[in-house]
Amino acid sequence: MLGAYTLCIITIGAGKVLISIDIFSSSMGANSSTIKVFTKRQGVEQLKLLEEILNHNQQFVEEKKYEEFETTKFPNKKMVILTCMDTRLVELLPKALNVRNGDVKIIKNAGALVTHPFGSIMRSILIAVYQLQAKEVFVIGHHDCGMSGMKADAVVSSMKERGITDDALDTMTYSGIAADDWLRGFENVEESVSHSVHMVKKHPLMPIDVPVHGLVIHPGTGKLDLVVDGYEG
Repeated sequence: MLGAYTLCIITIGAGKVLISIDIFSSSMGANSSTIKVFTKRQGVEQLKLLEEILNHNQQFVEEKKYEEFETTKFPNKKMVILTCMDTRLVELLPKALNVRNGDVKIIKNAGALVTHPFGSIMRSILIAVYQLQAKEVFVIGHHDCGMSGMKADAVVSSMKERGITDDALDTMTYSGIAADDWLRGFENVEESVSHSVHMVKKHPLMPIDVPVHGLVIHPGTGKLDLVVDGYEG
């Protein structure tokens, strides 16, 4: 018998929490256990993401799979990339650029935007240049971006649907933040990339000898379109 299986069902209120515990022995004789927590609401069972991640991580560490990723904090290719958090780019972008773990510093946000000269994105780029040996900056947007054409009103409506009150929204105004600007997307990705490149290149704390490039990647094929060649000044 490969293993034993135990299932416990605990009823809480109108729903159920299903907890399964798998205990098995491998051919090497090592014991391992996996804890899975399910919730049942309106007939739908959903594996809790946190437990799934922690279980996988335990196995990852025990099997020393991390060894193939060992490197230093300094990028081998001396570059820092600002790109979008789009799910399609997680593996596609590194493959399309021929970079792997240890080659590059990657900064992500919604839209690959630099919207404030002294915000966290610009700070991260400057730290990469001054402290982590990055010598070139790449701003890489992508076609079919979720930020393209995004309007602040639509975001605010979604917030209200999720229970955010007008009083909570007013805190932006009281803090001197205009929702129309803070939650606004862009109309043209090439123009957006060019603007972010300009923000980085012309920043008063950016060394003049650091090339800042702008590109747009296709989220399906990985094809790169050059927008700004940082070597051309």
